[in-house]
Amino acid sequence: GNGEEAVRVLAVDGDRLILEDGPRRVLGPGESVNIVDPSLRIAGRLTERDEAYLAAMRELGLRRVMLSFVEEPDDLAAVRGLLPEAELVAKIESQRGLSFAPRAEARLMAARGDLFLELEQPHHVLRALRQLLAVDPQAIVASRICDSLAWREEPSCQDVTDIGCLLALGYRTLMLGDEVCLRRDSVLAALDLIQAIARETPEVELRTRTRGARTQREPAHV
Repeated sequence: GNGEEAVRVLAVDGDRLILEDGPRRVLGPGESVNIVDPSLRIAGRLTERDEAYLAAMRELGLRRVMLSFVEEPDDLAAVRGLLPEAELVAKIESQRGLSFAPRAEARLMAARGDLFLELEQPHHVLRALRQLLAVDPQAIVASRICDSLAWREEPSCQDVTDIGCLLALGYRTLMLGDEVCLRRDSVLAALDLIQAIARETPEVELRTRTRGARTQREPAHV
């Protein structure tokens, strides 16, 4: 979900949830629901589709896997059991995942889309970002980046300052969200914005990359 609606679960009836009020509209295909109560436990690790994807990767010699909602060692072990040479990125998206992060034998990602919704208080996301970077200085930060560019040509003030904050914290690898990536123009606008902010951030070391006849200076790993 995007966090714009919240409801209280009163009871569980088989595969149905009895809600106190709402949601105010019917959820559409592909929309997610975050159940943030710490008592929630999901049975199993991988779906049949997950296993099929991993089997296809093994046949094709692919190894890089981003694994969502990593919260304990068995989450990583389930993938490595099917793809032993997997290069894993553990997406940290919950409080339980934050607690596990120091023990995760994988590169970390601060997956802010769900992480922001799963934390007890909204401002705890800043502490979470610092915590993950302390554990993994090469951690990736993803989602809720340049979202305004998905809907308009000019970025919002919030997006500009958000990128500056992430760079100042020490993040050097940023991953855009789905909505921004639906159009080529919005992707290029987001990359240009990150580039411009990085140039004005003293802590960011710039490198030079040549493309054809053009030479561009860009932030390392961004």
